[in-house]
Amino acid sequence: MRSSPLSAELPRPGRLLALGLGLLLAACASQPKPQVAAPKPPAKPSQPSVPGVKIGTPYEVFGVRYFPEDDRNYDREGVASWYGPTFHAKPTANGEIYNQEDVTAAHKTLPMPSWVEVTNLDNGRKLTVRINDRGPFVGERIIDLSKRSAEILGVDRPGLARVRVKRVFPEGDWARAEPPRQSAVQVASAAPVAPPPPSDFVAAPVPVAPSPIPVALPPGAIADPAARFIQVAALSDEGRARALASVLTDFGPAAAHPAPGGLWRVRIGPLQEAQAGNVLFDVQAAGYREARLVR
Repeated sequence: MRSSPLSAELPRPGRLLALGLGLLLAACASQPKPQVAAPKPPAKPSQPSVPGVKIGTPYEVFGVRYFPEDDRNYDREGVASWYGPTFHAKPTANGEIYNQEDVTAAHKTLPMPSWVEVTNLDNGRKLTVRINDRGPFVGERIIDLSKRSAEILGVDRPGLARVRVKRVFPEGDWARAEPPRQSAVQVASAAPVAPPPPSDFVAAPVPVAPSPIPVALPPGAIADPAARFIQVAALSDEGRARALASVLTDFGPAAAHPAPGGLWRVRIGPLQEAQAGNVLFDVQAAGYREARLVR
């Protein structure tokens, strides 16, 4: 029997080694590959983690406690009001500067930003507005419209109106979960200027708020002379000041404190001087550009 050229060239030990390697490789190839478990998808957060979206923690205004949440099925009827010159060019609860000519609104609990369709039940006009502030905190009112939004809906002249407020998800919304209902702000009805409300329309009574109770400074504010605070805003509306403080708790202990002249200072602290600069940077990056360090 004639040997193959390859086996003829190898000495006997070499042929045995080659044969052993071949058997080892064949055995490895026949072994089943170990099953690797697929990674579990990350748990869905209870609050949105989208940059720039703010919800906030529960807060209390005039004895009523509010619980902000991402309610995607929000659909209610109630009274709308509007706010304008007094708050123009001042910070809103989500860090933007309020412009009374923008089509925006304030809501007590919905995310900022989010979008709602407001229907004036007195004249049928509809408008999609962007929520970027907290309020109103008077009576049973459910939404506070910007001056421009109130003009379009015909709410500016009477001051109050019965409305339906429904959450919607326009194109580009961070929480969009269904086809867009309105791709841009538009008035669904071209009705003439709204007539005065019917004679039987009774505006919600405006309760008189009790005198504000002085709020003590957080522990350590006086005892530690090196403690710093970040002052984010000074507002004349106690309700909006407390709502803003609830949003700022992501950065540290935040509270609204009464100040001379009827203002409410919204501050984060006390903070150690070493960490105050970093927190201030984060607060300003979140949109609160006028925040500053104070002692």
